[in-house]
Amino acid sequence: MVTPPRPRTTIRVRTSSAAQTRAFGAWLAAVAEAGDRIELLGTLGAGKTQLAKGFAAGLGVRDTVTSPSFTLMAEYEGRLPLFHQDLYRLAGAGEAFEGGLLDERQDLGVTLTEWADRLGPDAAPEHLGIRLRATEDKPALAADAESAGYDASALADDATPFDDPAAGPTDEVRWLELEAPPRYVRYLDRARAWEAGA
Repeated sequence: MVTPPRPRTTIRVRTSSAAQTRAFGAWLAAVAEAGDRIELLGTLGAGKTQLAKGFAAGLGVRDTVTSPSFTLMAEYEGRLPLFHQDLYRLAGAGEAFEGGLLDERQDLGVTLTEWADRLGPDAAPEHLGIRLRATEDKPALAADAESAGYDASALADDATPFDDPAAGPTDEVRWLELEAPPRYVRYLDRARAWEAGA
């Protein structure tokens, strides 16, 4: 008998710079628990590593966190162990399993996986998914903006997306869509508090 998928809840959050994306990651880390699996999804340059750096800082990691593209997984010590994976170079889930990227040690800490879609849908059925989108992804951003209550007309071809007069020219607007089953609702609650300005 096939077990039906558990219901998932989604929330969208907007950040306006790489520093704010890192700050949001640190904010989320406050509710991290041992055994958490977090999938970071998005195109190149979407902000996955920035979010991972912030999350690590929120866990108290003191080491410099970089994307482990060539080593596939980096381990860091903090309030909880952090296992930061980058699967960009993998062709599929088989390589991840053969390479030992999934093991019982991860139950003791938090596993952040960039490019988690390379593992396939069944690798970690219970996880927090975070999809990041840059302002250049205009069709997807328009849908995100409208569902979050923002004016999507700012995404017209001749407009600067989500132009903020207080923001500098180097700011990077990102939309982060968090999707979670009941076990990870604490992250969604934390994201709602961020949006409310707590």
